[in-house]
Amino acid sequence: MRKALGATALLALMALVGCQPKATTPAGGPSALDIMEKVAVGANRCWFKSGDPAFKAYSLAPELTSFSGRPRILLVRKGSSDIRPLLVVQAEGKPARLQAFGPMMGEPISGRIGKDVQRWAAGNTDC
Repeated sequence: MRKALGATALLALMALVGCQPKATTPAGGPSALDIMEKVAVGANRCWFKSGDPAFKAYSLAPELTSFSGRPRILLVRKGSSDIRPLLVVQAEGKPARLQAFGPMMGEPISGRIGKDVQRWAAGNTDC
């Protein structure tokens, strides 16, 4: 009888805890996935769908579903059997920390890439 009352009290307490309101905004800022979704949409729209000549030779390969906790986008040479990325933009942690690296970051376009990525990560959708 005593065990039954204890179990009933425990179930009632668990039910009350389950009814507590949940926080709707994540603590510590946006997640890496949130940031990389914005960057992927911006890159696709501004670099590729717009027909930007600076990115005409490349294609976008988003890898947002990542078990490593590092969602990323890759730029690879369009139509090439060499699948090594020329640019990797990834985020990790919370708040998210962005990184951009690869051979394209050693080229003159790297400044533009950095500015675009930072702008999109901040929520600005301009090209």
